[in-house]
Amino acid sequence: MKIPFVDLQRQYQQHKTEIDQAIHQVLDQSNYIGGASIPLFEEQFAKQCGTKHCIGVANGTDAIYITLKMLGIGEGDEVITSACSWIATSETISQTGAKPVFVDIGEDYLIDVDKIESKINANTKAIIPVHLYGQMADMNAIKKIADKNDLIVIEDSAQAHLADREGLSVGEVSKAATFSFYPGKNLGAYGDAGGIVTNDYQLTEKCRQFANHGQLVKHQHKIEGINSRLDTIQAAILSVKLKYLSEWTSQRRKIAKQYSEVLKDVRGLRLPIVNSNSNPVYHLYVVSAENREGLQNYLKSNEISTAIHYPTPLPFLDCYQDLNHKVEDFPVAHAESSKILSLPIFPEMTTKEVDYVCESVRHFYDSH
Repeated sequence: MKIPFVDLQRQYQQHKTEIDQAIHQVLDQSNYIGGASIPLFEEQFAKQCGTKHCIGVANGTDAIYITLKMLGIGEGDEVITSACSWIATSETISQTGAKPVFVDIGEDYLIDVDKIESKINANTKAIIPVHLYGQMADMNAIKKIADKNDLIVIEDSAQAHLADREGLSVGEVSKAATFSFYPGKNLGAYGDAGGIVTNDYQLTEKCRQFANHGQLVKHQHKIEGINSRLDTIQAAILSVKLKYLSEWTSQRRKIAKQYSEVLKDVRGLRLPIVNSNSNPVYHLYVVSAENREGLQNYLKSNEISTAIHYPTPLPFLDCYQDLNHKVEDFPVAHAESSKILSLPIFPEMTTKEVDYVCESVRHFYDSH
């Protein structure tokens, strides 16, 4: 049985008629930039997130960069974030002229809240918690630290559409939350796309202006900006897919539960740690595996696709060598980087397919 890591074609075929209609409507109107689908999706997604505003942008990386810039983060500032994420989280900090300051993770792969305050100094201006793999960071605790130290909080929610924890949803207590709608995300476009959600009207207007060459009205450039617009076709596709996001999220949770129940007693494998009162959305199902390379190769030989998110913790990437980080600075992130393995998970995955993955994992460890 061949198991892909993600099957976007299967999802498209299930909703082909609706998606094709949405695309052809844009084609018929020929309004590819700034069309009616954009404000419609923004309104729908903000409502889904429980926030007042959404600004559609070109991608999830720009969403972070624009938010940082419009909150005044720049040269000489420091921004605290997790040692475990995709580089978009930290590179956008550097792009503003600020310095990324990394904090180690806990066994749940989220930023270790207990280690944040030791990284705060007079130059610290913001914290970007990363809701990695679909589980929210401890926003209550992070918000208390931020309020105590007069810091801005921006949530990197690229993998956490519809996640919640302790009664809080993404974007509820922060200044803003940023999203990626990259095709493989829980809510994915058919190309690059991103969004910012916030309850702050002034920030909304600033972000919208900056993302569109510094203009809110055509040719009236109040500031210099960038070109980071969500295009009409992607917005139309996202509006269709948004209707199914809750259903897809339920399916991801069902698949994750099946994995956890069947694999719970496998020696050599640690399953995802889910915090109490947390409702992850399982963008990824990540295990900590002894003999990861052997397991990954065995699964590949059985036509099961896996991935590693991410092979190198951010502080140890070549581009951050000038920060002179040592392994002992981030012991958990370093140790887990050689063990983490993402198993296939997507809403259309069948019970039989999940069982086949589980049987293959069990067989590998039983025979080694």
